[in-house]
Amino acid sequence: MDTDSHRSHADLLATYRRSCPSRTVIEVLANKWSLYVLAALRRSPGPLRFSQLRRLLDGVTQKMLTQTLRALERDGLVARTVYPTVPPRVEYSLTDLGHAAGELTTAIADWAVDHASRVHAARAAFDARPEEPSPL
Repeated sequence: MDTDSHRSHADLLATYRRSCPSRTVIEVLANKWSLYVLAALRRSPGPLRFSQLRRLLDGVTQKMLTQTLRALERDGLVARTVYPTVPPRVEYSLTDLGHAAGELTTAIADWAVDHASRVHAARAAFDARPEEPSPL
């Protein structure tokens, strides 16, 4: 697919197809923990250890953080550096590609902070509506 910012409408629609290579990239980036990991690493002044990331990302399990970091590393967004110490020290940082993706995730996080009250108000209004009959 063309990297030009003026993609055709057909090219943009193709990204929704299962066969489109960009779809798997979008799926990794759209994962909630991927967004948080990329944003945390982007906002950090330096590399972070696994335990530091886990403390920052309230609610993430060890298994989910491991899976997320592996997926991001596999896609070239996160670099994993192992230091030969006892016990071994492992640090995670963003690659150049990860910095570019991190800009997007940080923008999403900033938007969420700026608009959370409006989203919560919309949810409350929706939840207060009378239930509509289900279609037959």
